[in-house]
Amino acid sequence: MSPTISVIIPTYNGEEYLGAALQGVRDQYCEEIEIVIVDDGSTDRTIEIIEEFAKTLPLRLMRPGRIGNWIATTNLGLREARGEWACFLHQDDLWLPGRMAKVMNEVAQAEGAMVLHNSIFVGPKGQPLGPWKCPLEEGTVLAGRFLGHLLVQDFIAIPSPVFRRRAALDSGGLDESLWLAADWELWLRLGAMGPVRFLAEPLTAFRVHPESQTIARKLQPGEWEHQLETVFHRHFEAWQATEGEKRKVRQAALASNAVNATLAAAARGESVRVAGVLLQLLALGPSGWRRYLRDSRIVERVSARLKVRQSLRDAQIYNG
Repeated sequence: MSPTISVIIPTYNGEEYLGAALQGVRDQYCEEIEIVIVDDGSTDRTIEIIEEFAKTLPLRLMRPGRIGNWIATTNLGLREARGEWACFLHQDDLWLPGRMAKVMNEVAQAEGAMVLHNSIFVGPKGQPLGPWKCPLEEGTVLAGRFLGHLLVQDFIAIPSPVFRRRAALDSGGLDESLWLAADWELWLRLGAMGPVRFLAEPLTAFRVHPESQTIARKLQPGEWEHQLETVFHRHFEAWQATEGEKRKVRQAALASNAVNATLAAAARGESVRVAGVLLQLLALGPSGWRRYLRDSRIVERVSARLKVRQSLRDAQIYNG
């Protein structure tokens, strides 16, 4: 009998957080799910931790060797999985209590290709940092309305969606050229396939820490902004909406992309040009500001990261 949901877990040197991620899965394990772990050539205790959990948790471990691309390893797990539905769980993220039972109930009645829910931010030690909410109404969200929000900004925590595995694979899987925005591109693709089921309850936790790839990875000049613009333009033209609505979403999305690229550069200590970004934001006007704040979740995202930065500073002062 094929599982209902496959949990795809890409790993690489995840000894610090992986145990907590797997414990959350073990606490909610049932025979309707399968766990597929794809290790990207870890050199720390990652494999040892997986083997320890394998004594009490049925899982499949794939070890293709060092690939160096989390998207490629995730695609490998997605292809090898057997579930009708699938979800991603990164080694530093968490399931919250009751997640699997509630998701199972939703996929049983889903018409489209995706079910998702809210999440929370947590810090390096698992401390709550605040909500990560989707700007959606609970229940069934029609594709056009869903895309109108998601084109502005990827407001979906990567461990949140559960999606039809075959739909993801048949449409190309994760785009391996988009190391930053591959998940956003996939959610846009799946969301266009039909109504999305949304639960307003937070059921996963997204961990913010200094070693995450979006903070630690070395970037080429303009790479961040280029990937975001690539995804936006790939899906914007096909979106069915009035010309007036498309104009407003385009303005908010381009401003959001500029803000994201600027914040990413500033976090890395690079020089930034703030004036141009401010002019883009001012040009939105009051209704555009409301749309941008609602769909970008900028306050939630920045607040969580500032809290982590402050806690690290406090720890430095305490230990110094």
